[in-house]
Amino acid sequence: MMSGYFTSVDDVSARLAATGYLASPAVATTVFLADRLGKPLLVEGPAGVGKTELAKAVAEVAGATLVRLQCYEGVDESRALYEWNHAKQLLRITAGRDESWDETRTDIFSEEFLLPRPLLTAIRGSDPKVLLIDETDKADVEVEGLLLEVLSDFQVTVPELGTITATRRPFTVLTSNASRELSEALRRRCLFLHIGFPEEELERRIVRLKVPGLDETLAQAVVRVVGALRAMDLRKVPSVAETIDWARTLLALGAGTLDEEVVRDTLGVVLKHQEDVLKAAAKLDLDAV
Repeated sequence: MMSGYFTSVDDVSARLAATGYLASPAVATTVFLADRLGKPLLVEGPAGVGKTELAKAVAEVAGATLVRLQCYEGVDESRALYEWNHAKQLLRITAGRDESWDETRTDIFSEEFLLPRPLLTAIRGSDPKVLLIDETDKADVEVEGLLLEVLSDFQVTVPELGTITATRRPFTVLTSNASRELSEALRRRCLFLHIGFPEEELERRIVRLKVPGLDETLAQAVVRVVGALRAMDLRKVPSVAETIDWARTLLALGAGTLDEEVVRDTLGVVLKHQEDVLKAAAKLDLDAV
């Protein structure tokens, strides 16, 4: 059964905006199609552009539980899918010394001793869920095989219990910063969405929404300066999250304008490497922005 959370692309835009997530037409369209077709959504793009926030926003508007699998090097089946509660099983075996092994085995490999991890949690039950597989590119290649199995049929086989199939498919979002190439097999199972840095007008609206006390002119100046920084050859260009942090910083300082002194004193909020700060301080021409 598919989720069916949205009625149209405009419905996606309006309801996500109500949660504070301003979606571009491409984002709203792809979210609608993923929902309507019941397909996982693979979202790629640089860090800090709102990939994870998109999944959170969908969960909020859908009234769904957000189930998150945070990927990292070394994450395995027991962390992603399920494992058995070995300590509890051992206590049960000790308590049932007089029983036959067949009786004990039937008991200790029952639901009571199962510890579901995110992938299994997301496909069990009929309540609405959003499954977020975050930073998929950080997981080992072997984990992709596990994801392929789960995302193909939304079912999991537990040898001792049998096959568990989703009665209601979760709305599934995989995010990737493209630190490594994901397999073509995984990509084929997903709709693809690239979220890059937003257009200036959309970013200004995002800043005004997230930092409501900021003056319109100052918000415009912040977005333009961040745009100029992104055009430089920096080790790490500022993301939308850092634009928002910078806007909050200026508000906290009571800055009325974005002059050279304010920029120099606060560049560490928006740039995270000393070499970038030095390069920006030398090259940034506020009069030309």
